[in-house]
This record gives sequence, structure tokens and C-alpha cells, in this order.
Amino acid sequence: MTPTDDLRPPALARATIDRAADERTQEGLLGALRIDPTTRVLALHGDRAPLRSGEETPTLLLVAPAAVAEGAQWAFLGRDADGSARLLAAVAASAEPPIDAAHWESLYSIGGELSPIESGLLVEAVALGRWLLGAPFCPACGGHTIVRTAGWSRSCPDCGRDHFPRADPAVIVAIESADGSRLLLGQNAMWKGQNVYSTFAGFIEAGESAEATIIREMLEEAGVEVEHIRYRGSQAWPYPHSLMLGYLASAVDDAAARPDGEEIVDVRWFTRAELNRGLAGEADFALPGTASIAHRLIIDWVELHG
Repeated sequence: MTPTDDLRPPALARATIDRAADERTQEGLLGALRIDPTTRVLALHGDRAPLRSGEETPTLLLVAPAAVAEGAQWAFLGRDADGSARLLAAVAASAEPPIDAAHWESLYSIGGELSPIESGLLVEAVALGRWLLGAPFCPACGGHTIVRTAGWSRSCPDCGRDHFPRADPAVIVAIESADGSRLLLGQNAMWKGQNVYSTFAGFIEAGESAEATIIREMLEEAGVEVEHIRYRGSQAWPYPHSLMLGYLASAVDDAAARPDGEEIVDVRWFTRAELNRGLAGEADFALPGTASIAHRLIIDWVELHG
């Protein structure tokens, strides 16, 4: 399945397998699929996936269920185009790798380099795997939950509540100058010393719209009031469990730009020529990796009227 929007989607939202959600309630689904000879498994070690050796471009290594060591958390990811099942087998980064593989890479480092289907499969697996490993207890009563619906829900036997993977909405915004000739990027405090500049982001608060979040966050982080807000696409970002909603907005007053001094330590206006050099790795600054929606927003703006 591929998106139908005329905007080019971000790297992790280009395509996905059929999640076959209607199958998740079938009794014994995971057990049956684990003995099916056509089933293939994406094993995760933390957020790192195994890659096939000898490939010119990154390609996921999918294995038979029997190749996975004991102790993994299992889930049904869906079905490939040929109808064969795809399963997840996830273990914590602190555990031994679940399969024998020579090369492991994180979603952040390879997500943008994988094929559309494989990038969609990996982000689905990482998001679900992080939840399965990180949320074993009921947030209401503290009881130990039981995994249900082939890995897509948890049920608490103590209080009867059901729990599902979280997806916290957040906005991420590319801010262009009032005349459209420059793009404002910021340097996060976590990247100090790396000279990385990126777009601005923030979580949507309770009772707040995406548009209101954009106005609030851009003023807080970058000091600018924005207008002409345009939606540019979305993608899941499981760090820890976000849905990133991407936008382009225009600054009302370019001269007002300034970092908040806490989360953002520097802001800088860039021309298209400067960003082209940055994307080519020929500048004195770095830009976000290809798996991030920030990378897609920057490229979209560079190519817009460029």
C-alpha cells in the first residue's frame, strides 16, 4: 500500500505492508505463524535491525521463526504482497542479540536508505517493540499485564483494563522568511558541539490543536511569530512514541528570531544555496539524517521555487 497524497511522503511513511489488523484477534495466530514455513521474522535488538551482508544498499535480514533465540517478545506485523506473514521478535538492547547476524543498524541510521516497504516495516516494528518491552505493567493499578491481539494490546488481569501502544502527536515545522528566500533552522542543546541544524518541533499539549501548538512552540523556541501554516506530511517516530506532523510556516518578522537558550542554543537563517551544500555534505554545518521528517521538510523547501 502506498500513500495517495501528491506530496512526497517522509522517509518512514513511503509505503507499508498490509497490517492485516483483522487477523490479530484470531486465537493462536502467533503460534500458527511461527510454524508456517513461509513466515519471516524481523528480529530487533533494541531499535537495531539486522542487515543482509554483501548488499550495495541496506536491506533487512528477515529470518525463519526457528532462527530466533528464546526470550523475545513476539508480534504480528502483517502480510507481504505474496501473502506470507511478517512477525516481530524484539529483545532489549541490554540482552543478547536474538539472531546470529554480523551487521546491525538503528532505525535512525538506515530508515531513510531502505526501500519504502522495508522502511515502513522497520518503523512499525521499532514502535511496537519498544512498547512491548517498555510497558509490561498496568499504568492504572501496577499489575503485570498479559499480551493480547498478537502483540497489539495488553490486558490487566487485576483491574480489567486494556492498554494499547501510544502515539503522542507532535508538530515539526520548517520556518521560511517573510519573502521566502531563507529557511530558519535551530541547534538543539543536545547537539552542542556537533554543529547540526534542524527544523523546530514540540509536542501537542492537552486540549491544543496542531496549529496552536505551532504558533506557541515557534514563539517559545525560535522567538518568531508565524503565519501561512501549510501541512506537509507525517511519519511515526518511535523515540519514544511520537507521530510527527510536518508543516511549513512563514515568519512574520525575520529579525525577531532568537534561541530560547535552553532547548535551542542557536538559530540561523539559511539560503537555498547554503542548504544544498549542507545536503551534499560540503558545508561547515550538518543537517538531520535521511530517516527524519526534518530532512524531508528541508529538501521540500529547497526544491520549492528553487
